[in-house]
Amino acid sequence: MYKLKATSHQISLENSAPPCAVEPPELANPRQAPEDDSRRTPHARTGSQSGQARLRVLHVIDRMGMGGTEVGILKVIRGLDRECFEHRICTIRGYDENFARSEGFEGQIYVAGRLNSGFQFLLGRLVRIMQDFRPDIVHSRNWGAIEAMPAARMSRVPVAIHSEHGYEVDMLEGLPKRRRVLRRFAYAFADAVFTVTRELRTYHARQAWLPMPRIRVLPNGVDTSRFVQRPGEGEQTRQGLGLGDGSLVIGAVGRLVPIKDHVTLLRAAEILIGRGIPVRVLLAGSGPELAKHKEFVARSPRLAGRVVFAGAVSDVAALLNAMDVFVLPSLSEGMSNTLLEAMASSLPVVATRVGGNPELVEDERSGWLFEPRDVMALAAILERAGRDANRRQEIGQAARRRAVEHFSLEGMIETYRSLYVELASKRGVLAAQQG
Repeated sequence: MYKLKATSHQISLENSAPPCAVEPPELANPRQAPEDDSRRTPHARTGSQSGQARLRVLHVIDRMGMGGTEVGILKVIRGLDRECFEHRICTIRGYDENFARSEGFEGQIYVAGRLNSGFQFLLGRLVRIMQDFRPDIVHSRNWGAIEAMPAARMSRVPVAIHSEHGYEVDMLEGLPKRRRVLRRFAYAFADAVFTVTRELRTYHARQAWLPMPRIRVLPNGVDTSRFVQRPGEGEQTRQGLGLGDGSLVIGAVGRLVPIKDHVTLLRAAEILIGRGIPVRVLLAGSGPELAKHKEFVARSPRLAGRVVFAGAVSDVAALLNAMDVFVLPSLSEGMSNTLLEAMASSLPVVATRVGGNPELVEDERSGWLFEPRDVMALAAILERAGRDANRRQEIGQAARRRAVEHFSLEGMIETYRSLYVELASKRGVLAAQQG
């Protein structure tokens, strides 16, 4: 049996869910997965000899690495009762081995295809993986994993769920007709389709020609016990990063990719420095835009020496505590986990008025919103925030309250648990296991 190991990133969540409807099984010996020398494939467990077993959930994703959707999967796996659920992850295009190792998932990830190989027809491979693990529920996420829906039906998996968690740049102008047709086709195989925001539900309902009630909304949640304001820790982190000179620290956390548009933040910081406001910028994350951003900073007389590129970090909570203001300048968003984490950390947040951001941030109450790529508007907001520490504190406290009251991790976990159990019950899975 493979167990999820505790790591430094372990989600601190006390399960408050009601008692399981499924009794814990007596485990049989593990059996070998189908041989495939080119791919890492975990062993799967047989079910209980008594006929009672945990619900097996196979999470399918395009690629496993440090990203919002991936972090969301880990939250679900760690939050659900282990005596009730057993999980495996299946990736379409591989995974970041360092990430898997740090999160304790080595040896527990199926890989269906190959990295960077263009179009791959993986239906047969997905079917074989599902036949090996024999899940009760297959839950695929986003376009890259959508083949899992027909594969689940071909494998006679009782419950198939698909969810959409965000945008890519090529989605902003609408989807090509081929993708719209394939999405509609795949959604037809799903027992449930959901998005993480109301805005994303509207988008996909229109793109796939579906009635709105066909798609549910299950918001993300944030661990408000881990992401919390710790002033002493923040000051220590600042000193370690060379940010302890009393400047206003404006930060962002996320992949350095075009859709995140960090250059708008850098340009706004240039304007603030030109207006005499001492600003430092802290960017955490890695990605293809890193070299471009470093070059931009090096060419700027105002920014040179005032921007810290922290790279991919393991302790995001400590980094957030080192910031005075958090900025999310994305061109589009689903529901940003880092935005929720910043709010839970009592940070005043500034975000673009796109995607799910307005569903998280109440403009002028728990943060500020601005139009994407509007450098002057962002600079104006940051200037006001920089000159008024009391207002920053007031907005940060309101952001924390909103995260706790409406987007708690406990609430998200219970919503997932209810969905899985509801659909498994409708399909007779629980009755069959307990009968």
